[in-house]
Amino acid sequence: MSLADYLAKNYLTADSDKKSKKRKRKHNGGLKIDEDDISGWNKGADDDDEDAPTIAGMTISSKKSKKKSKPAADTAAAGWTTVGVAPPSHAEQLAADQAAADAIISSTAADRQAAAAAEDEAPEMVDTEGVFMESGAKAGLQTAAQVAAAMKKKHEEEKKKAAEVAKEGGAGETIYRDASGRVINVAMKRAEARKKAEEEERKKLEKEKAARGDVQNAEAAKRKQQLQDAKGLTIARYADDAELNDELKEQGRWNDPAAGFLRRKKAGRSITGKPLYKGAFQPNRYGIRPGHRWDGVDRGNGFESEWFKSRNRKANIERMEYAWQMDE
Repeated sequence: MSLADYLAKNYLTADSDKKSKKRKRKHNGGLKIDEDDISGWNKGADDDDEDAPTIAGMTISSKKSKKKSKPAADTAAAGWTTVGVAPPSHAEQLAADQAAADAIISSTAADRQAAAAAEDEAPEMVDTEGVFMESGAKAGLQTAAQVAAAMKKKHEEEKKKAAEVAKEGGAGETIYRDASGRVINVAMKRAEARKKAEEEERKKLEKEKAARGDVQNAEAAKRKQQLQDAKGLTIARYADDAELNDELKEQGRWNDPAAGFLRRKKAGRSITGKPLYKGAFQPNRYGIRPGHRWDGVDRGNGFESEWFKSRNRKANIERMEYAWQMDE
């Protein structure tokens, strides 16, 4: 049984057998009213009250009403005039009850949905027993020892996985392709680039070496040899070191008073081993002697002589200034 049928059966059954009491009432004018309180205004008022309001402008039947109520059709046929709104029929009442029941059901469903939505928005209790953080530790309250053990375990697992991947061959090298889609041999390209860089470096060194003279190249080779020989020398060098003494003796000093007593090698050859010019020549700032093939003609632009003159002039001015200061 539906909710509407239940309500109609228990609460909406009209008592059609109940007899309505009808009384006659006297009014000024000699009219007799068969139905007392037709419009319902005098409901509950005293029947014998003479001061009660009199209803005028109504068509009142002269026939006496029967105790048994009649349907609306029978009433119209009998000459009765319906005043006010007609009461709803049984079918209309059932439809209204059904609509009310549907409204109640829909309201209850809406309340349940609102309660479910509120329950979804409420904080949810999540079981953190099997939840792990990124560091490897479990979520929730733990001791420092438990956290450290979990992190160590995760580190060991990652290390083991990395070893397995490396054992299988790793991810492999990236494949590069040119504009036409052909595979580029990366190893070969790297070797070619390395070879090209080495060739450029070699050419650069040769160019720098060619820009220097023979004496500078010989001195550079001599310094390189000295560095090689220094690898086998001790840190301390004493006065009885013969190699050090010979090196010091070969050094020339312009103000050495005993330079004339020392035996010097004849300056017949240069550092490179080529013979030197034995005659007089114009000095230069580097102290380089001309070769043995020089014919004695100075083909320079005179810069070396001007350089010496400038230095001598500057030294003379400094000596004169010092002398004037001392005279004052």
